[in-house]
Amino acid sequence: MEPLQHTTEKTSPAVRIRNPFKPTAAFIGASWFALLTGVTGYCIGLWNAGIALNEKGYYFTILLFGLFAVISVQKSVRDRSEGLAVTDLYYGLSWFATIAAMILLTIGLWNADLARSEKGFYAMAFCLSMFSAIAVQKNTRDAKMFEDKEL
Repeated sequence: MEPLQHTTEKTSPAVRIRNPFKPTAAFIGASWFALLTGVTGYCIGLWNAGIALNEKGYYFTILLFGLFAVISVQKSVRDRSEGLAVTDLYYGLSWFATIAAMILLTIGLWNADLARSEKGFYAMAFCLSMFSAIAVQKNTRDAKMFEDKEL
């Protein structure tokens, strides 16, 4: 049996070989679905929570802060790996903001008068949102890179 990598040589030139580094539509869709699920679930949980409005604002702000922070981390890490200039200050602030968002959510949930199941729900929705935001940012950047090369 012939290895898969050699079979592409026999295909006609009309067949386009997919670049293995280009994100697939399935992965892009799954990343967006995870992000929307995490953010929507978190927000619906906040809407229905029996806590004061200022507490709801705190948790919502932490979500927004965390999402922005992880996107900054992803961008600065990726820029550095590609040889683009990223100042140490911005790189450090990106990591600090990400860690601060996680710590602030942890402290807020630890001291909240919520059931443990609610605390776990917010923690999991937050983690899903943060991770999927990184994936969406990566996919967006990769897709743009391949879009520019195909022009």
